[in-house]
Amino acid sequence: MSIVAENPIAPVTFTEGAVKELFKLKDQQEIGEDFGLRIGVEGGGCSGMSYVLGFDQKKEGDQEFQIDGIKVFMHKAHGLYLMGMQIAFQDGLNARGFTFNNPNAASTCGCGTSFSV
Repeated sequence: MSIVAENPIAPVTFTEGAVKELFKLKDQQEIGEDFGLRIGVEGGGCSGMSYVLGFDQKKEGDQEFQIDGIKVFMHKAHGLYLMGMQIAFQDGLNARGFTFNNPNAASTCGCGTSFSV
């Protein structure tokens, strides 16, 4: 059974650069309309938990959100770790990729892709 709230509060926000890059990736990879952006966490990484970010189909237990025109899927249990997080995209000389500004993280690793609470 899928969980869909009438007007769910979006757990995360995207910077303008992240939105542009996500639409670009979706177009380049020819992602179907039944896919959305999966945001979540999984065990692992040097700090204990790693972020999940990628296009996927909706799964049982997922909540669905519309954030800046992007369909987002997130398992309900992951909201505890991700609520209030901002996802950005950096395209500079020193770093290129998505970054995560998570107010729930007690510490993060040097590369910023894993965290602990």
